Amino acid sequence: MIQAKQELLAALGTVLQTLSHEAVASGTIAAAPAAAFENPKQASHGDYACTAAMQLSKALKKNPRELAQTLIAQLQAQPAFERWVEALEIAGPGFINIRLKPAAKQAVIGEVLAATTGFGGQPARETSALVEFVSANPTGPLHVGHARQAALGDSLCHLFATQGWKVKREFYYNDAGVQIATLANSTQARLKGLKPGDADWPESAYNGDYIQDIADAFLRKETVKADDREFTASGDIEDLDSIRQFAVAYLRHEQDLDLQAFGLRFDNYFLESSLYTGGQVEDAVSRMIANGKTYEDGGALWLRSTEYGDDKDRVMRKSDGTYTYFVPDVAYHVNKFKRGFSKCINIQGTDHHGTIARVRGGLQATDVGIPQGFPDYVLHKMVTVMKGGQEVKISKRAGSYVTLRDLIDWTSRDAVRFFLISRKADTEFVFDVDLALKANDENPVFYVQYAHARICSVLRKGAEQGHDEASLAGADLSLLTAPTEYALMLKLADYPRMLTAAAQDLAPHDVAFYLRDLAGSFHSYYGAERVLGDDPALSRARLTLLAATRQVVRNALAVLGVSAPDVMERDSQEQQ
Repeated sequence: MIQAKQELLAALGTVLQTLSHEAVASGTIAAAPAAAFENPKQASHGDYACTAAMQLSKALKKNPRELAQTLIAQLQAQPAFERWVEALEIAGPGFINIRLKPAAKQAVIGEVLAATTGFGGQPARETSALVEFVSANPTGPLHVGHARQAALGDSLCHLFATQGWKVKREFYYNDAGVQIATLANSTQARLKGLKPGDADWPESAYNGDYIQDIADAFLRKETVKADDREFTASGDIEDLDSIRQFAVAYLRHEQDLDLQAFGLRFDNYFLESSLYTGGQVEDAVSRMIANGKTYEDGGALWLRSTEYGDDKDRVMRKSDGTYTYFVPDVAYHVNKFKRGFSKCINIQGTDHHGTIARVRGGLQATDVGIPQGFPDYVLHKMVTVMKGGQEVKISKRAGSYVTLRDLIDWTSRDAVRFFLISRKADTEFVFDVDLALKANDENPVFYVQYAHARICSVLRKGAEQGHDEASLAGADLSLLTAPTEYALMLKLADYPRMLTAAAQDLAPHDVAFYLRDLAGSFHSYYGAERVLGDDPALSRARLTLLAATRQVVRNALAVLGVSAPDVMERDSQEQQ
């Protein structure tokens, strides 16, 4: 069906060019409408819909329904439409509904099985994408907000990979500054025998139990190794610098364990401090000054960020000589651009919304050739965790929040990944631990994974009856004519389009939506038709359809970083 759609779109494009020729030549319209199909909301309206007649009617000064009739006549003369289309019908004000021949729909099965894991993907391209996410300062365990970032970022990376991009995952963090100083002071207070609630306990200190764990390890003079650093403690409770470096390494190691539990590795860790030591912050500021994009006022240096759409100009360097937090962000993104990444995406919380205009403005002010709108942002709202019908706010280990590891320990990696990607990033999300543990159709990740496991079970039974998967290659797919079979095949054929759109829109949640729809189409089909029946040829054809469905479910789950189990058990009360 993928080939059929491509051929039909090419034929439609040829006809639209012919119909629009005079209007384009006279300047009435700039170009012919792009050849495109829409998916009708109701299956009874056909397999595809075309709105070109309505788009062209004003320019060609023709009634849209009359123009649709002309368009149909020319389309029917195209070999691709003669080969793949059963009927073309006019509907409403000028829609053209397209009904495909059975062979066009059935062809997707062979296309899926031929491409296997590559089905839906695009050819490799030379351009590179950098996705920066999580980026947690090493001051404590990763919380549920970081978990949502991890799910979003990793899924986006997989999405871009399906579209042929070379993708890199980057983790950026501040290894100095106020928060790190607070971490060192908190650890030193524990080393001196203080604990939260004591009179001398620092008011701004971190209160989680993990601080005591760091202090104990420091006294033991342990060596800790993270993905980006290694450090051995001195054991001297007065050596604040050693305490700071050890605490940072210890928590980076802990964060690495969190990420490993999530099934995620980064290609690069980038330190904010390197922007200062390498002179990149000063270089970016000097460029903005030289380009006339700054001014002095009240002893501070200001960026003329209103020139770039910000609601007011922003302070870059305060009167005390320190830089505001968006300035190193500008230097960091200049660094990204100079490393050759033509597309950069940042996954951040919605509280970072205000920084977008000033960072992009600062990048334009440096005048190093960075395109407008660079970088892209995906902003996410926070996650509320429910367990036993009550909101969970406190983790003893973290002191004030639920951690990523808590979610995984309470449920599973698959549940955490799927749940956190199952809503648009900019919507608030309630993570229901009890729902994530259910082995029934109420649980969306179970519902999808069970479709895969159920198909595996049927294929095993088919093999026992002599229909092993090797024999399915010669199946007569023309026997697949049931409405539920057509619906399932159309859903399989929509997978490549969905992937491309999800990548373009930075919308990995669309993959989760698609998976639920695909699982629903399969479960409906399985309930309506007997796969292993008395007709061996029909059984082989239906098993082949199931094999293709299993492949697409597996491919889509891989985009989300979720496993595809071959065997699953339902809750006993759910057994059929």
